[in-house]
Amino acid sequence: MSSQPAAAAPVAQLTVRAVILSVILAMILAAANAYLGLFAGLTIATAIPAAVVSMAVLRLLGGGTILENNIVQTGASAGSSIAAGVIFTIPALVMLGAWQDFKYSWVLAIAGLGGLLGVLFSVPLRRSMIVEEPLAFPEGKAAAEVLRAGENPGPGVKILAVAGAIGALVKLAAESGLRMIPDNAVGSGFIGKYLGYMGTNLSPALLGVGYIIGLNVSIVVVSGSILSYNIAIPLYHAFFMNHDPALALQLAGASAADAAAMIRSAQVRYLGVGAMLIGGVWTLFSLRKSLVSGIKSGIAAARKGSGGATIAETERDLPMKWMLVALVAFTLPLLALYQAIVGMWWVSIPMTIIMIVAGFLFVSVSGYLAGLVGSSNNPVSGITIATILFASVVLMLLLGPDSKIGPVAAIMIGAVVCCAAAVGGDNLQDLKAGYLVGATPWKQQLMLMIGAFSCSLVMAPVLNLLATAYGIGPKDALHPNSLEAPQAMLMASVAKGLFGGHLPWDMIGIGALIGAAIIALDEWLKSRGSHFRVPVLGAAIGIYLPLELMVPIFLGGLISWFVEKKHGVHPHDEAERDRVHRPGTLFSAGLITGEALTGILIAIPIVVSGKADVLALPEKLHFGQLAGLAVLAVVGWLLYRSATRRTA
Repeated sequence: MSSQPAAAAPVAQLTVRAVILSVILAMILAAANAYLGLFAGLTIATAIPAAVVSMAVLRLLGGGTILENNIVQTGASAGSSIAAGVIFTIPALVMLGAWQDFKYSWVLAIAGLGGLLGVLFSVPLRRSMIVEEPLAFPEGKAAAEVLRAGENPGPGVKILAVAGAIGALVKLAAESGLRMIPDNAVGSGFIGKYLGYMGTNLSPALLGVGYIIGLNVSIVVVSGSILSYNIAIPLYHAFFMNHDPALALQLAGASAADAAAMIRSAQVRYLGVGAMLIGGVWTLFSLRKSLVSGIKSGIAAARKGSGGATIAETERDLPMKWMLVALVAFTLPLLALYQAIVGMWWVSIPMTIIMIVAGFLFVSVSGYLAGLVGSSNNPVSGITIATILFASVVLMLLLGPDSKIGPVAAIMIGAVVCCAAAVGGDNLQDLKAGYLVGATPWKQQLMLMIGAFSCSLVMAPVLNLLATAYGIGPKDALHPNSLEAPQAMLMASVAKGLFGGHLPWDMIGIGALIGAAIIALDEWLKSRGSHFRVPVLGAAIGIYLPLELMVPIFLGGLISWFVEKKHGVHPHDEAERDRVHRPGTLFSAGLITGEALTGILIAIPIVVSGKADVLALPEKLHFGQLAGLAVLAVVGWLLYRSATRRTA
């Protein structure tokens, strides 16, 4: 058990400048993570970059305390959690045709109220998961170490700035900008009936994602894509096209690359849907004992804290009575929102009850998973799938299986629960960092509420800008570089499929069997005490997403492994691994943030002009795939060089 730091004299924490800086960083990081999640299906925890920036800015303003910096990173980290909750669900409403664009007031209500509920639901879980039976919370521990070592944040800020500039320049040079290099380098062809395909995206951000998640998960996600592109698609093309004459007609005369894309879109990606469904159910089942234990100890801690005894400042949560008042205050607007959707109280009231119960249960699950594997690897999408499945079954009983509003209502419930679960796990991660540095819990909880609501203010404009410039959802002739939003597409498919929609259930069933086989393999590895694991939701994301997105993620994971070998890190020494990877993590975060923010900025002239090629240089300055591969190789080398310097 971690020892509680000794009480110290009161120091500045929730200051005006800390709140302002935190809100600014939260909004910026929310926009960046929204782009990344729509593009790659993954978001990253932002606490460490926020902590480094905070230390540098507050030093310029006269210096800040460790607890003041902790408050900044607490609020700023809401940028990744709110972005994940929104992009995993809300684009599904546009894909279902319920919305034509992202309505500001509705997005604000769903994201803001869902985020606030996530903080409320996580308050009684702090004691059980952090104090009494402490979980690892890897990003929380890493953030605490960064805060403790914050006497000289200059090198870390320099790493972030340089990497951000590199990510920005490469994105500007790519397909949606100057078009000097393409977005992808792809090779494909036919060998008899066999359809061969291999490719990589040229995104520095994806290299950064791979570095942060590490080699294990990187291998798992790229293996899922190889299963799709190099096994499932060739098999379907060679042996099953006769059973799908409509698709066969579309493929007539198509290139190998186009054929692979069409087969994946129409059939093979649903293998990933099946694997995600079984993975979400398995996640809940495998956590059943820990979930019940966490809820019981959380309720017991809440009762103990309300007894009137003097509580140390480092143990003060938001008062439970005010939590209950706030819960009612936040729930009533959601009830009104659901009523506005369905127009029937006998449906909107059960929807609200499902949202409250599922929200608390899944915030507990999310917190537990964040404690085990970290926020970046937290399978919030699996939790959301389970919510939408359960909500859909209830709504089918209330509205009938052919209801047009049923899928929309299910997505609405899932969206609120997804935001709550993402923020709840993130809150506990931040509270772990605060616990280790001696912060006051209620001040962190209040700051995360402020940060979550601030992020909600910018989500709709960012989504509308990206949708107009690039498109969100499946690629088509109008939007060839569309941001695929894989989780939202999955949510829309599941909800629509349960309400009379037409889905390739045979492929979903095969995907579920693949998911079950992956779970069995992972359990076997667990029983042998293997350090290498195969998380089913990671594999499912790889099966679902294009191969070219997963290849650079794998390469980034490979770079992280080479860095560990360079420094001789022991495989089980998590503390040493975190310390060694700090420069590389900051460089990776810079690549991601620089590329993502540039992608958003590039969208502005595209939207204003109405031309996708408004920034494109003359064709003689388009240098092709080899130049793009060379650029990616240089970025990878710079990442490795930065990561092998112990400067942060």
